[in-house]
Amino acid sequence: MTIKEIDKEYIANTYARFPLCLVSGKGSLVKDDEGKEYIDLGTGIAVNTFGYSDDLWIGAINEQLNCLQHTSNLYYSEPCAKLARMLCERTGMKKVFFSNSGAEANECAIKVARKYGELNKGAEYTTIITLKDSFHGRTLTTLAATGQDVFHKDFLPLTDGFVYAEPNNLEDVKSLLKENKCCAVMFEVVQGEGGVRALDADFLTGLEELAKQEDILLVADEVQCGNGRSGELYAYMNYGITPDVVSTAKGLAGGLPLGATLLGEKVKDVLGAGMHGSTFGGNPICSAAALNVLSRIDDKLLADVKKKSRYIFDELNGSKGIISVSGLGLMIGIETERPAAEIIEECRNNGVLVIKAKQKIRLLPALNIETELLEKAVKIIKEACAG
Repeated sequence: MTIKEIDKEYIANTYARFPLCLVSGKGSLVKDDEGKEYIDLGTGIAVNTFGYSDDLWIGAINEQLNCLQHTSNLYYSEPCAKLARMLCERTGMKKVFFSNSGAEANECAIKVARKYGELNKGAEYTTIITLKDSFHGRTLTTLAATGQDVFHKDFLPLTDGFVYAEPNNLEDVKSLLKENKCCAVMFEVVQGEGGVRALDADFLTGLEELAKQEDILLVADEVQCGNGRSGELYAYMNYGITPDVVSTAKGLAGGLPLGATLLGEKVKDVLGAGMHGSTFGGNPICSAAALNVLSRIDDKLLADVKKKSRYIFDELNGSKGIISVSGLGLMIGIETERPAAEIIEECRNNGVLVIKAKQKIRLLPALNIETELLEKAVKIIKEACAG
């Protein structure tokens, strides 16, 4: 049996896979099982921060692999502790809870918000405002937090306690605050699965003011848009706001599973011993990988992300067959005249891997993608969009 046949026979039918079996890669280039090479602009959905098989990343992992692969959170671990310190020093947050994924990082954020509401406003203050077109995960609770009915319909009833505001509509948020006993407002600075749409600066600063006025938490979901992808370490930093809770994952460990929930001054001590936990959270190998990734997301790299972002926007805006270009940094959505699926297939046939977000093409290249490869890939995308 081929790999594709084995997959079809034995793996749950939850993925509509592209007809590719990827076997090896280096940097932003990846090969399939027939030896064809592609420029990858998807990076495992914003996970492979520095592309495939990055030498420095592999070195950090191997060094830790030869010490300890796992300890559990019954014991102290050097990589875990140092990673928490680095995250706090880089963000101004105070404490970190580690998990395995974005959904788990958001579950922790939701638990923190509910506990904060109980302690500071009353046991009935449990409702969290999220935004329509948001995406916060695939567990029952993070699905409930997700403001898209298409993700809800197969798994009802979902967890209670979530209401959804129109993005960039502060008056809608105010109305929901009046109608519900709220403990938090949760948002993605760039709505990834919702169409790669960056929220307006005025809306974000307005959310921060409302959160202060109402004594509710401001929770930033940085699972996809964080870890340098926006051109700042975390996307909220582009707007000068300070969340009380930040969740992140995906690119944090550059290709290994790691989620983190960063807790600000208001909530640093909300969770006590036994109130939350994760067997693999803060795993030494994943933490060592993340230490390597974070240490390399410096001002020089972030400036380069912004430069490459401007290049992509300038090249694609107004190009034939392209209706609009949205997003922030190297998290970009392309609205096209032709169906996105057709363009994705044409790009793939011509050696470029791109993915979808709703009806848009989504670009999530490695932060350090070589300029020559990026230019070649953008040319192929433009030709596909032009038809």
